[in-house]
Amino acid sequence: MRPQSMSAIVMPLQEVGLVIGAPDPSDGRKTLISLTPKCLKWLQEGRAARQDWLTTTISQKLSAHEQEKLQGALELLTRLVEE
Repeated sequence: MRPQSMSAIVMPLQEVGLVIGAPDPSDGRKTLISLTPKCLKWLQEGRAARQDWLTTTISQKLSAHEQEKLQGALELLTRLVEE
């Protein structure tokens, strides 16, 4: 990706306060981009809302037996990712 293309992506994020740029101490031609506290809060709130939805949906739509099967499947998937 060319620097001009990246700038077109990053600038709107900076304008709304989601990211901030700082000069790279080892290479003044580069800028290090970081998430702002505002962005981190937005991400956490979105994640919490999705988790709440998923927890509620599982408890409302799946029987206790189905929930146990789902838990077992999650344990297997976790093993696959960790190995």
